[in-house]
Amino acid sequence: MHLHYSSMERPPLEPERLQSRLVAPEGPLARLDVVAETGSTNTDLADAARLVPSQYPDLSVLTAELQTAGRGRLGRAWQAPERSSLFVSVLLRPVNAEGRPLPTQSYGWLSLLAALSLTKSVAARTGVEPRLKWPNDVLVDGRKLAGVLAQLVPETSGNPPAVVVGTGLNVSLTDEDQPVPTATSLLMEYASTTDRNVLLQDYLLQLAEDYRAFCSVDGDALAPWPGGGSLRERVAGRMLTLGQQVRAELPGGGQLTGRAVELDAYGGLVVVDAEAGERRTVTAADVVHLRPAQA
Repeated sequence: MHLHYSSMERPPLEPERLQSRLVAPEGPLARLDVVAETGSTNTDLADAARLVPSQYPDLSVLTAELQTAGRGRLGRAWQAPERSSLFVSVLLRPVNAEGRPLPTQSYGWLSLLAALSLTKSVAARTGVEPRLKWPNDVLVDGRKLAGVLAQLVPETSGNPPAVVVGTGLNVSLTDEDQPVPTATSLLMEYASTTDRNVLLQDYLLQLAEDYRAFCSVDGDALAPWPGGGSLRERVAGRMLTLGQQVRAELPGGGQLTGRAVELDAYGGLVVVDAEAGERRTVTAADVVHLRPAQA
């Protein structure tokens, strides 16, 4: 399959349209900034939130047409042609209905929550049905459609840290644009739309709704949301990794091979060790790579 796409065919984001729909009082966001180019939306938003926290409340969003120094896990480079992808970072300052900060151990779920919101919004709008790969990839038929990366933003004021959750979604990349053959895009998956304004709006509305539900249960991933199903159950229902034989490559050269059986209360992956038969939990911070185990 050879698809050709020029930047002329990739329409820009429309800040006024997005802000009118998404930013308070009409929408759930506190602010939405659209920039032409950035090194990394995550870095820029985290820096701004640290320097002038009062101007970056909960659900402040930064998105860019071109990201030149984006990083995935372990510092992997990520760059795409202008307007071919969504690069969006969301600042979260999670509190429950009473205004009490969520326990920081719940923060491990925020990247999974964002990945879940993205899969739901993409599936509903485009007909493409992405699945989750632990800890932070969104796949279609084993190829990477999107990645999600969360980072803490320390507070000097003694308040709990904030979190920036960044998402990179391949929208109109062609096979010629792909950085690796294991990647894909909505265009390559014959999505019913590649309109980034629509896709961004849908994702942010879904994320805000899911985030509110998570905050309303005090960040407890095992507590059911309105409408039924806990965050853990909802994530597990879309996660390819569970039930698979996996090999987790650990820092220092060690590895753990076994069957991924469930997510723990904090978003870690529980693996039944193939040799000892023991249950071991790995966190996203522990794992260098997670791959299907060779039969």
